[in-house]
Formats: sequence, C-alpha cells, structure tokens
Amino acid sequence: MEEKVRELLEYLAKSLVDKPDEVIVQETETDTTVVLELTVAKDDIGKVIGKQGRIARALRTIVKASAVKNGKRAIVEIVD
Repeated sequence: MEEKVRELLEYLAKSLVDKPDEVIVQETETDTTVVLELTVAKDDIGKVIGKQGRIARALRTIVKASAVKNGKRAIVEIVD
C-alpha cells in the first residue's frame, strides 16, 4: 500500500522538474508513519518547492491525503 504513496510522489515530482531521471524518492516506514525523502537535481529544487513553498505544501497535502486513505501518516522531506 505504501508503495503507491511513494509512486504518487515520484510521479508528481517528475512532472514538475526538467530532469525527471534524477528524481529519487526514498521511503522509511514505521507502524503508523511513512517518511518519504524526495531528492531532485540542484537546478530543479526551486520547481519542487515553488514560490513561498506553495508547490511543496501542495505535494505534502496530496501525499498525506493518499496515506491517510491507507491508514498511515506521511511526512515528505525535500532533501538536497
């Protein structure tokens, strides 16, 4: 089930960036929480974060909603 949450974040991130082949999503899971670390190319960090963090906030909201549907809590971290 959590695989779908990771795939969703990966798909969304690849749609936003110029170098989709450099998008990496690493997943760490506990009983109730899934931590997803999103890594993108240096040039694409701004595209994933957006003005005042709007894109990042939207990504987190979508991923959290998907995780809640699966009975989990999701945390998205954007790593450089």
